[in-house]
Amino acid sequence: MNTKLTQLLKVKYPIIQAPMFLVSNVDMVTEAMKGGIAGCIPALNYRTLEELRAAIQELKANKVEGGAYGFNLIVNKSNLKYKEQLRVICEEGCDFIITSLGSPEETIKQAHKVGIKVFCDVTDLRFAQKVEQLGADAAIAVNNEAGGHRGSLSPQELTSLLNVNLNIPVISAGGVGCKADIDKMLSYGAEGVSVGSPFIASIEAGVTDEYKQACVDYGAKDIIMTERISGTPCTVINTPYVQKIGTKQTWIERILNKNRKLKKWVKMIRFSIGMKATEKAATKATYKTVWVAGPSIEHTNAILAVKDIVAKLVN
Repeated sequence: MNTKLTQLLKVKYPIIQAPMFLVSNVDMVTEAMKGGIAGCIPALNYRTLEELRAAIQELKANKVEGGAYGFNLIVNKSNLKYKEQLRVICEEGCDFIITSLGSPEETIKQAHKVGIKVFCDVTDLRFAQKVEQLGADAAIAVNNEAGGHRGSLSPQELTSLLNVNLNIPVISAGGVGCKADIDKMLSYGAEGVSVGSPFIASIEAGVTDEYKQACVDYGAKDIIMTERISGTPCTVINTPYVQKIGTKQTWIERILNKNRKLKKWVKMIRFSIGMKATEKAATKATYKTVWVAGPSIEHTNAILAVKDIVAKLVN
C-alpha cells in the first residue's frame, strides 16, 4: 500500500489514527505506530503546556520505524491556547500537525521552519485550494460520513473533486471501518485515510467502558447530528439522553446568533458547555451520555487492542 501519504510520513500503511477529543492518548498512538500507521492527538486533550510537552517527549521516545505521530490544533479564536500549543509542538518536534476549524497560515509557517508537515482539514474545494496556496502538505477531505464535525459532501464526491483540482495529496476522512472502505477511498483518488471512530472501542482509549461498549452496541443508523455541543453540527450516538435534550440550539442561542457582535461569544460559551458535558460522559459513569462517534462504528463488533483494529483495517 505505497502511496504519497506513506512516502510523506514514512509509514507502512496509508492510515492516520484520527485525533479525537478526550479519546486519543499516548498509548493509542504508540500502538498505532507499532502497527505501521500514523497516530494523532488533539493538543486540547492536555490541560497544560507541560502535559503537552511531556506527551510529545514520550511519543518521541516510543517512535518506531514504519510509524509516525502528530498533533491536532484547533486554529480559530475559540482555542485561546492555540499559539502556545503551536510553540511547544514546534520546540519539541513531531512528524505532522493536523489543523482544524480556521486558517492554518501561521501553523504552516512555523511548522515548516522546523521540518514538521502540516495537513489541513477541509470540507470543500474553495478552502482546500486556499490551504494549498498557503503551503499545506496535504488536504484532509472531511466528508459527510466523518465523526464529530463533518462535511456535507459524500466521500466519493469530495475526494474526487479535490483529487482533480489539487496538486497536494488528498486524505479521505470519514466512512472507513474496514479494509474494503480503504480500498474504496483509494479508488476515488485518496492517497490515504483518516480513521477515528473504530478506535474509540480500543483497550487503550482513555474513555469509559460504557462509551466503548456503546460503539459496539450502536450502529450507523444510530448516529445523528446535534448543535448542542460546539454550536457547529456534530455527530453523536443517539442515546436516550440525547433524545431527551434535543439536538437543536435553544431559542435564546438562535436569537443571539443573529447578532454579529454577540455571535462569537455565544459560540464560545456553547463550545465550553458542550465540551464539559462531553468530557463527563467520556470519562465518568453518568446518565448524561453525549458520546461523539461516526457511522463507521457499524463495523465495530468488540472492544479490541489498537493493534488488532489496525490488523482488521489492513487485512
